[in-house]
Amino acid sequence: MVLDPQHIPTREKLILTGLYLSKYDLVGVGKLGFESFLEAFNVIGYALGEKPASIKNYRDEFDPLFPNKRKGWHKRQIRRYCLKVFEEYKELDLQTFTSLLESFTGYKENIWSEMETEPKEIDGQSQFAKRLVTGLAAERYFESVRPTLLEFKDCFLENTTRLGCGYDFRLCPAVMGDFLAVEVKGLADRVDSISFTPKEYEVASTLASRFFLFVVKNFKESPFHVIYQNPLASGLKFSKKEKVTVHVSWLTKV
Repeated sequence: MVLDPQHIPTREKLILTGLYLSKYDLVGVGKLGFESFLEAFNVIGYALGEKPASIKNYRDEFDPLFPNKRKGWHKRQIRRYCLKVFEEYKELDLQTFTSLLESFTGYKENIWSEMETEPKEIDGQSQFAKRLVTGLAAERYFESVRPTLLEFKDCFLENTTRLGCGYDFRLCPAVMGDFLAVEVKGLADRVDSISFTPKEYEVASTLASRFFLFVVKNFKESPFHVIYQNPLASGLKFSKKEKVTVHVSWLTKV
């Protein structure tokens, strides 16, 4: 059994997600922090860079093997490569299987616990879904639709999410010209609040019309996007919110 996510191919991650959702059904959906199967399909599908329907199909593939209300693909034999994954991972308990799925996207609870500024929900179950919606799922959605967007036509794309520069993507024109910056945000619902870090706000102010806010909405049902060029001057109303946090560490002399 391979539990290192770095060595699991994308297709196998999709299969494992389908197996998890078939085996643990709505309990698994809730454990990951989602409200429905559709939301889980959308968020994890986009986060893995694949179509959400792929996860649904793999869930249906495994349904005949478990006592849930769905019949799934019961009129044919389960495909051999899916059966192989089933045999390898079928003994995983809920907690271990959940942790494996969370690791697919680089989610680490201990990292987020140091950065969290808001109280967790019960057992922290919503954190995985929340971070995936606002982060990787929205970013992968942007990458998937970017070639069709006129605003960024004929631009070279650079992922800057890990560079701490105040935006997620840098787009450079094929011809000489200034780069464009895109900050991506994701929402589970059609309408909700988003926030800028001080760095993001500063960069948006400095770059002005070269800064784009790309918001992916409605992951709960059918994701769509809205683009705001120069968001600080686009009619959106930003209000400053300040919080005081206490960081605790343990020291010793050695």
